Amino acid sequence: MLNRINHQLNNLPKAERLVAKQVLEQPRWAVEAPVAEIARVAQVSQPTVIRFCRSMGCDGLSDFKRRLANSLASGVPFVHSSVTLEDSVSDLSAKVFDNTISALLKCRNDLSALSLQQGILLLSEAKRIEFYGQGNSGIIAEDAQHKFFRYGVPTAAYSDPHVHRMAAAVLNAGDVVVAVSASGRSTDIIHSVQMALSVGAKVIAITPSGTPLARIATVALGADVQEDVEVYAPMLSRLVQLVIIDVLAVGVALKRGPEAISQLEKAKRSLREKRVRNGEDV
Repeated sequence: MLNRINHQLNNLPKAERLVAKQVLEQPRWAVEAPVAEIARVAQVSQPTVIRFCRSMGCDGLSDFKRRLANSLASGVPFVHSSVTLEDSVSDLSAKVFDNTISALLKCRNDLSALSLQQGILLLSEAKRIEFYGQGNSGIIAEDAQHKFFRYGVPTAAYSDPHVHRMAAAVLNAGDVVVAVSASGRSTDIIHSVQMALSVGAKVIAITPSGTPLARIATVALGADVQEDVEVYAPMLSRLVQLVIIDVLAVGVALKRGPEAISQLEKAKRSLREKRVRNGEDV
């Protein structure tokens, strides 16, 4: 939350900027202070404080305080350092690890529990699951398919835009598409998602919040990181996408209960039998 306030500070209206500066100066005080006290110290009206909270993507003051408290409790500075040519190996290692930890904690704190619950329910009841992604996100889609086929549900992963467009056209009601995009603006992915929705399938988007893909999806899971994926090779966004996939996979396993465990055991036995036939160590 502190990182978000810093990032948006100069874009806020003048009155909301006063609230933002006060929160940045005394974040722990802001977690405990009532709205009237925050307004008095920042020299603004109480509605301005509420508008500021909504500008930060929160439902209101209580939601803002909860997210701010989570940020402070994490113990990791929400500052994304950039590696420079002068950095030693020790420095660049620390920066990469710190940025990754910060991104994962931010995603954990910001990700909607309701959206996760809706996504897990859709996947646990799906007749067929297809994963769409392109470029680096295509690799994430393949990783997701590798996890979900073990539950005994027909799955497929497509990274070719022509193929996932045709695949989307033959889906049916009860099928689910998981669309992965680091930018949320891929025209090919959006067209395929629109096609899937038009034939009655549901779509879960793992993509930055507020993007065109997120807006049209049945359920949007915000993979929000401060990373320009159009300039740099995806690093933080890739890891955040993978963790969201893991959360969905674990959630579906728990939702499906004994049926999922039975399918996992079946896959494990099949692999063991194949290794025995090939004379490999088990």
